[in-house]
Amino acid sequence: MGQHRVQELRLVVTAEDYEEALRFYRDVLGMPEVEAISDEEGRVAILDAGRATLELTDPQHAAWIDELEVGRRAAGHVRVALRVDDSTAETRRLEEAGATVLAEPRPTPWGSLNSRLEGPAGLQLTLFSGGE
Repeated sequence: MGQHRVQELRLVVTAEDYEEALRFYRDVLGMPEVEAISDEEGRVAILDAGRATLELTDPQHAAWIDELEVGRRAAGHVRVALRVDDSTAETRRLEEAGATVLAEPRPTPWGSLNSRLEGPAGLQLTLFSGGE
């Protein structure tokens, strides 16, 4: 397949409430801080989210996934999907930390258990466990 030209995928999110977003994604969700910069130009934190992939979908498939996970069209053009060990337990933990549950964990046709939440900075999160 040849050499990869892209070596890292970095999803950049502008958070109006930076401190809350940092607390949630770093401290609650457990993404370790790799680098942080704070100066007169503002603040940024780079968090390690494990292996990254870019999933591209057409509008029809995106609508189908929303219907499957939430029961209606819910996401904008960006949704973050995170593989976790136990999507049910993580859904509860993130809800207790302030995320809004849009859909409880439910089985998918490909064998995973998926839930949908909205986290700080307006990010829709799919938590999935099991499956391939």
